[in-house]
Amino acid sequence: MDYLRESELKHGRIAMAATAGWVAVDLGLRVFPVPEGWAELTPVTAHDALVKTGSMGQLLLFFGLTEMLAYISLSQMLQGSGREAGNFGFDPLNLMGKLSEEKKKEMKLKELTNGRAAMLAFAGIVTQSVLYGKSFPYY
Repeated sequence: MDYLRESELKHGRIAMAATAGWVAVDLGLRVFPVPEGWAELTPVTAHDALVKTGSMGQLLLFFGLTEMLAYISLSQMLQGSGREAGNFGFDPLNLMGKLSEEKKKEMKLKELTNGRAAMLAFAGIVTQSVLYGKSFPYY
């Protein structure tokens, strides 16, 4: 079950970031300086344009290496290291350390449910954007 929980948390976190990123680009947010020809890209058209320039290959390499490194902690967790699923020890502001055990459980459940909602939201946003050619608010 630890592997499944780890996987669900990872997919939920990615979906939360993807949903926020897709909507932000639809609303016109850009990180400047934008390379020539990229300013008019939408989330739907960006994939093909970035494949042509080779940017998607770099992303595949980066995320592939990240997954390989993450497998080390996953393997150790499955062998009984005591690490909790989804916990990589990154809490620089010690936010979880200030909470009671009851509140920690509540926050973990909130992250899980928000991740599930984000997975559904992202699927809906992509479907609406591609099928109907609409941008935010997708109606």
